[in-house]
Amino acid sequence: MPPSVKRKRGEGQWALGYREPLNKNEENKKNDDGLNVRRRIIDIYSKAGFDSIDPADLRGRFRWYGLYTQRRPGIDGGKTGSLPDEELDDRYFMLRVRIDGGQLDARQLRVIGDISNRYARGTADVTDRQNIQLHWIEIESVPAIWEALESVGLSTTEACGDTPRVIIGCPLAGIAEDEIIDATPQIAEVAERYIGSPEFSNLPRKFKTAIAGCASHCTVPEINDVAFVGVRNEAGEAGYDLLVGGGLSTNPMFAQRLGTFVKPEQVHEVWKGVVSVFRDYGYRRLRSRARIKFLVKDWGAARFREVLEKEYLGYALPDGPAADAPLPHRDHVGVHRQKDGNFYVGFAPRVGRLNGDLLNVIADLATEYGSGRVRTTAEQKMVILDVPEERTQALADALAEHDLQVTPSVFRRQTMACTGIEYCKLAIVETKQRGMDLIEELEKRLPDFDQPLSININGCPNACARIQVADIGLKGQLVVDENGEQVEGFQIHLGGQVGASFGKKVRGLKTTSAGLADYVERVVRRYDEQRAEGESFAEWVARADDADLQ
Repeated sequence: MPPSVKRKRGEGQWALGYREPLNKNEENKKNDDGLNVRRRIIDIYSKAGFDSIDPADLRGRFRWYGLYTQRRPGIDGGKTGSLPDEELDDRYFMLRVRIDGGQLDARQLRVIGDISNRYARGTADVTDRQNIQLHWIEIESVPAIWEALESVGLSTTEACGDTPRVIIGCPLAGIAEDEIIDATPQIAEVAERYIGSPEFSNLPRKFKTAIAGCASHCTVPEINDVAFVGVRNEAGEAGYDLLVGGGLSTNPMFAQRLGTFVKPEQVHEVWKGVVSVFRDYGYRRLRSRARIKFLVKDWGAARFREVLEKEYLGYALPDGPAADAPLPHRDHVGVHRQKDGNFYVGFAPRVGRLNGDLLNVIADLATEYGSGRVRTTAEQKMVILDVPEERTQALADALAEHDLQVTPSVFRRQTMACTGIEYCKLAIVETKQRGMDLIEELEKRLPDFDQPLSININGCPNACARIQVADIGLKGQLVVDENGEQVEGFQIHLGGQVGASFGKKVRGLKTTSAGLADYVERVVRRYDEQRAEGESFAEWVARADDADLQ
């Protein structure tokens, strides 16, 4: 090669021959499959205790079974990112229970509630990917927890890590009057065939899947790594539109349509093909570029489809139509008719926060008023299915006694928050309590406001709470207050819409945590005063003067 020609640096793509690890994460995965850590947890770590855990397992492979070390209490956000892991790590764990499709029954919910009370100090949060997270877990308790979960068909396998994470699905699959297709069989088949398989236990990074036939698009397919979205083709057959390459974090991108029609019986092999493309061609050199969205952005949809079909499927998928636009609300809150004549009742915990006792209460109510079937949603909400019409109000009243509201305010219904500094080692600010306090304040200050308005609160830039696609997205950071002191606060994103646009950042627009309610009240009042008939918050933000957004 002539001296003037610079060799392009490899991105660690296996399919191009770059098999040697290019960073510590890749080296750890090559040294040992993350799935193998289960046996060490059972045989060694749970018996010898926290101090016996190999650091490569503790901060790496444990994630393959849904375990993250918690943030040590008392470490402020200014030290996030500057302290070594061993100083940030507490001796307790967050444990994520994987709930594919958000589908639970009362027995399963009671088991999670009992685990919460027995091993997790009563903690339980419903996430925006339909999982339930517990905290304060000791390594000595993990085998007993797994045994309890697995006795009712649940697990924590690949709930975290560089793996295919939980498959999100519509909580109303099989029962909604307006659904295009029931995706339950497809979710179950993908999970049964591939979750926990060494074939896909070493991906470049995490891989998020949505499979749903929901008319509301409640699984936010636009921001998943792969999404199968219910659609009917020209012949009237129900199947799926295929989207690839969505994701948020510090480089948000919407998924791209491949323009195909996927039959229900093809979903598992198409899913396998997409995740295989990611495994083999995904970038492994830099963790910050290791998500599939970067590959899709560089290749484009046409090339991705060509590689998928020629190298992995061995056949061409037919062209297909795009899915219809989503319905206005994606959260399934409220009382609505099922196609069998019964009703489902969706309710809103505050920012997804529950506890072990409440999980048992919900299980009891689902059994008393319905068939025992319960669902989690991708909006940190829950749904009880199969309620006779004449019993819906009694169920709503019973839920309200436990502050689980079926007809919540706009602010209760549409405020989400990530885990935050209370437990997360990446967080800079507190989020859950801040979100709950904000809801309470806004309900007092704006009791008559009834326009759709999403408020998403994140403790760091990683966007677990989807701040870029919220009407008001709040990214946690340290800011300077009026006294020149560095305090917790937020950078503000305005007017984000899933699948349409990312939130607008006005230069210098930040707020302290203490001033958050004042800011939100101010901007919401301006919107309410200035909006045209039928004008959404995002539409108003797009035309408003920056001064009105301050």
